[in-house]
Amino acid sequence: MKFRTGVLVGLVAALTAGCTLAGNDAEDGPATVTLVTHDSFAAPQQVLDAFKQQTGITINVVKKGDAGALTNTLVLTKANPIGDAAFGVDSTFASRALAEGVFAPYTSPEADRGPQRYAVDSEHRLSAVDLGDVCVNIDTTWFAERGIPEPATYDDLVKPEYKDLLVVENPATSSPGLAFLLGTIARYGEQNWQNYWTQLKNNGVRAVAGWEEAYGQDFSGSSGKGPRPIVVSYASSPAAEIGDDGKPRTKALLDTCFRQVEYAGVLAGSPNAANAQKVIDFLLSQQFQATVAENMYVYPAREGVALPASWTTAAPLPQNPASLPAEAVQAGRERWIEQWRSLLGQ
Repeated sequence: MKFRTGVLVGLVAALTAGCTLAGNDAEDGPATVTLVTHDSFAAPQQVLDAFKQQTGITINVVKKGDAGALTNTLVLTKANPIGDAAFGVDSTFASRALAEGVFAPYTSPEADRGPQRYAVDSEHRLSAVDLGDVCVNIDTTWFAERGIPEPATYDDLVKPEYKDLLVVENPATSSPGLAFLLGTIARYGEQNWQNYWTQLKNNGVRAVAGWEEAYGQDFSGSSGKGPRPIVVSYASSPAAEIGDDGKPRTKALLDTCFRQVEYAGVLAGSPNAANAQKVIDFLLSQQFQATVAENMYVYPAREGVALPASWTTAAPLPQNPASLPAEAVQAGRERWIEQWRSLLGQ
């Protein structure tokens, strides 16, 4: 989906007029901040250019795979950071990054506009930028054409009528895969989640390495037109699958959602911390937050940011997504992944 020109012009005008970002270093000469991020990061170049015009800072974007790969890279390079700031470590991996000391404390003046609702660290080393709740998605046309009732819950996915229809991502290599695993643990508990996954396995679940393969190749509701009409994706994914009639061809099952928040922070040890802080301010600003829905198909963390009109019906924000405490995820993540791999033979 292309960014709306009129909205973009307004954002650029607001930035160049002097939006409320911390500081203005234009008179200090050119500067570059390296922002390490995941492969899905996207921002209108005009908005990045307007930020540079206001602050004198060029944002150099370096992409390092999905959220899991990004976190691993940041941990492995923490003694010699490969950038100044990072965006895209999500709530399933945040506890690991914090335990490893990847990020430096910084409280943005923009954080009290909503991002603090999702704070995971008393030192404010991470600031919430967006929400990307992970949910089961279905191809509604596929079910309608075959007269098969649509599934709605976790329990439905293990029923015989949905045998060989579900594709998921490996939680060891995929952020949405890990979020879905955590969602089943939140739903069934430490004692029963493995039994649930055994039922999924017996019902023909397919597990692949990452979201691109699951959604783009195996899912029947995407452009890939794969063989499986049920996939683990995002609550916002149906907004990318709107047909010529203006209606979405897919649907997120809102009773299967796990809250996933993406964070940004200043990398500990960066010699360019002051300018990196301004980039964090920018990511939390009204101007950048207004771009995230149509460019990255996620929900802005900042309050009062309008969503595209089509999202009201195609991609409503889940009201009661599952979650697990960060300390529980940190304590159990590696053990749960190994148990999952043993169960699925991955």
